[in-house]
Amino acid sequence: MNAESLSPWLRKPLADLLRQRGHAWLLQGPSGLGQYELGLALAAAWLCEQPEEAGGACGHCPSCHAIQVRTHADLCVLMPEVAMQELGWPLDEKSQADIDDKKRKPSREIRVEAMRDAVGFAQRTSARGRGKAVLVYPAERMNTITANALLKTLEEPVGDVRFVLASEAAWQLLPTIRSRCLGFTLPWPEGDEARAWLIGQGIPAPDAPGLLRAAGGRPSDALRLAGQGQSPKAWSLLPKALSRGDVSALADHAPAQAIGALQKLCHDLMATDSGAAPRFFEASDLPPAPSRVALARWSKSLANAAKTAEHPFNAGLMLEALVSEARTTLNSGRRRP
Repeated sequence: MNAESLSPWLRKPLADLLRQRGHAWLLQGPSGLGQYELGLALAAAWLCEQPEEAGGACGHCPSCHAIQVRTHADLCVLMPEVAMQELGWPLDEKSQADIDDKKRKPSREIRVEAMRDAVGFAQRTSARGRGKAVLVYPAERMNTITANALLKTLEEPVGDVRFVLASEAAWQLLPTIRSRCLGFTLPWPEGDEARAWLIGQGIPAPDAPGLLRAAGGRPSDALRLAGQGQSPKAWSLLPKALSRGDVSALADHAPAQAIGALQKLCHDLMATDSGAAPRFFEASDLPPAPSRVALARWSKSLANAAKTAEHPFNAGLMLEALVSEARTTLNSGRRRP
């Protein structure tokens, strides 16, 4: 991945990062800004055999090709197994066999076994002579045991190995992990820049503003919503549909997606109730805000529901319960002026 293939708002950050020295970077910021893409571009630049004048990867040397086909011997990628499958990275033979044989499901955390393999990788000699790189994404998916397995190597890196941790929730990382990395916060793209990028990704121009609104201004999240079939018009009608208790408004959502949508609605109602502008919906699409007590209770309930959203007992019943709770909250007593 070279600089030209990056989103426009990530090209300057890549150049800035490549001008600085350090063995461990922590790329942080909200989801949808491109932490993974920037982290991979940074690792590719470190390993490139014919780097560009600005230091970025050339995109066509043997090293860059090996990264493109996910076979580079000097790049170790640490992700939850579900993320590796989504992004096309191969699992080790044993993990793949266990999943294929249905002995277990793909992990949603970065497994400690994978981290221990990465520590061993860091201690080996570089295969191509350009050093080694370890990419960890999303870094907040390390549990305490996994993070502690990485900590000593971060403190005392062996040989020519560099780390890039990319996170969408850096506050969840151990303070000891954060303190051993150079931090970099990703920039927010300008609205026109984000819309142009979405259109360049094949999103119809009339849909781009609505998708960006639904994603809170985060272009990669907006593209993901489009891939999930999110309609900007259906999104704008969602608050009032929930006020009526219309379950069909979330019928095509998985539980985790439904909870995310409800949390966005709850956020915007809290914002407007406090005199702030909504972020995910147009103000005209929102019903009157319920009382602050009702909103706080709803927010807490949604946070609890999110903990089991990936493994619901019954997805249909869960959606019905979520919509019922939303209807009750949205039609509860309004706050008096």
